[in-house]
Amino acid sequence: MRLPIAALCVLALAACGEDVPPTNQQTIKVRSQEQDQLHQLDAMNLAIGLKRAIYDAGYICKRVTDAGFVGEYKNLDMWMARCIYDGKQTVDWAIFAGPDGSAQVRDCKDVDVTQLPKCEIKKRPKGSFG
Repeated sequence: MRLPIAALCVLALAACGEDVPPTNQQTIKVRSQEQDQLHQLDAMNLAIGLKRAIYDAGYICKRVTDAGFVGEYKNLDMWMARCIYDGKQTVDWAIFAGPDGSAQVRDCKDVDVTQLPKCEIKKRPKGSFG
């Protein structure tokens, strides 16, 4: 009886500390219909959508003069909108669209000093921002 118990203990100790990397681990990507629809909008409608997200987050945007897709960050789509204010002051906003239909808004000055992607538009929509 002692031999099987001793053998199990030896096997259990031998397995300790082994870091076996998972094989064929599949990454699951969750996306929402809202995320996909943002990519289909023209410049005017994208400006409206991003401006709405900025206002919903408690900020102000007088007029969007430039906007576009920055890239993906984890399960979020990152967009950027340049807003112009009275006196010609501009602020670049990073808008992160989530798979649950949510949006997180950050000033690009804050984003650029973090581990998040830089606020650089990679793809602009068709049309003009008028």
